[in-house]
Amino acid sequence: MAKTAARQPVPTRRADAERNIAAILEAGTRLLSADPTASVADIAKAAGVGRVTLYGHFPSREALVDAVLDHAVGMADAVLADESIDTAPAPEAMARLLRSSWELLDRHRRLFLAADRVLPTERIREHHDRPLQRVERLIARGQHEGYFRTDLPLAWLVTTFFSIIHSAAQERETGRLAPEEVEPVLIKTMLSLLSEPA
Repeated sequence: MAKTAARQPVPTRRADAERNIAAILEAGTRLLSADPTASVADIAKAAGVGRVTLYGHFPSREALVDAVLDHAVGMADAVLADESIDTAPAPEAMARLLRSSWELLDRHRRLFLAADRVLPTERIREHHDRPLQRVERLIARGQHEGYFRTDLPLAWLVTTFFSIIHSAAQERETGRLAPEEVEPVLIKTMLSLLSEPA
């Protein structure tokens, strides 16, 4: 009689790993958004896992911050999905998008400072590809409808949006912009930059 092979609890192990990863990403988002210098040990403790478990999923601080940033941007992208961006007049839609983007970025601005310390700028930009596609679509519509300038490349205007909003987070963090100033400054700056030259 053939021996029955011992069953391996692979699905259970996989479910445990997925729970651990979710807990690590949630803890990482929360702690790094409060303190960009939060340690890997602090994040492991907040996630309820050991450092060995954390390093098993994320072998370095860079890998952990990279995954946490991807997680945060993914959540932000879902929040930014707003039909009015494709239907409201382009300047109004841009102002709304800037308000929503800034609210989310302000909540996580210290996470982005943590990312700036360990990740190349190009990698941080790659994480924003999904939300920036929405920005690109909106600017292109504004150009087509005659609201936005067409004398500068579309890709450059999208890059400018990305740069300005992240610069605002740094200015807010250093105190060079007061919290109540950021949103109106962002909207006025971006809309003046996008406007057709006189």
